Amino acid sequence: MTSERDHGGGLDAAIATWGGLRHEWLDLSTGINPEPYPIGSIDLGSWTALPDKAEFQRLERAARDFWNVPVNAAVLAAPGASSLIAQMPSALNGKAVSISGPTYNEHQAAFVAAGWRITTHADVQVVVHPNNPDGRMWSANDLSTSVRVIDESFCDVCPDRSLVELAAIPNTVILKSFGKFWGLAGLRLGFAIGDPEIIERLKYTMGPWQVSGPALDIGARALKDTEWAASTRERLADDALRLDTLMQTTGPIALGGTDLFRLYQTDDASAWQAKLARHKVWSRIFPYSKTWLRLGLPASGRWTQLENAL
Repeated sequence: MTSERDHGGGLDAAIATWGGLRHEWLDLSTGINPEPYPIGSIDLGSWTALPDKAEFQRLERAARDFWNVPVNAAVLAAPGASSLIAQMPSALNGKAVSISGPTYNEHQAAFVAAGWRITTHADVQVVVHPNNPDGRMWSANDLSTSVRVIDESFCDVCPDRSLVELAAIPNTVILKSFGKFWGLAGLRLGFAIGDPEIIERLKYTMGPWQVSGPALDIGARALKDTEWAASTRERLADDALRLDTLMQTTGPIALGGTDLFRLYQTDDASAWQAKLARHKVWSRIFPYSKTWLRLGLPASGRWTQLENAL
């Protein structure tokens, strides 16, 4: 069984096909904030010593405050949301799961690998909120199963729509990604919030020191910087509108997405990807659609490259 699954990124493969140097490429294939949180200086001790309990507690407190986590819900920091997704089947009870799609494919892959059955109706339900790639939003009324996993990896651009209050309900887990909104995907930091028993099972499978010292430090500082978060949301919203306007003047129709990525209807997604790639702009297409094209946002100094490519 192959472990290769469809994702954004993979810029090395694009370079191998269309040439050029990495710094010449504008990678819009992911939904990562192109203007990351400024990490500043990191104490040498974060690199040289195993992180202690106090550092984990500091990050957890910052996460609780930032996301308004219910007091009876537990919080677990992990080396990326993907690691939590991979471990989720082992932390839940059941053998059948409902995953509304098309959506982020790691959820289904994790449950299939653990021997679960993917079905329309099951006691365990997984939703991505807002959904990747179409941006669909869910409500509490949509979640009627006894066990719920809510992936809010892209919800930090719209915190008013978060379902984090449901983390107070037994058998509910909310997943958060740090790398996307804060633009530090390489840091590998994510969070699980919810039922203390499920969180404890996840923690056990992760082992000790599951998050690096630098990630603990940067994550805690960033989560406390609410002013940066507010200004970033405004910029991302403006840039998402700018991207929609730019794309629609050239033909593609906006179908949805979030303020970190936009989804477009095209006449031929593969042809559009190749057209952009010839100008060193990398985009995202999907194996289940011949017409969907997804683009992330350019950094402030890279819009001209996209405009020229179009």
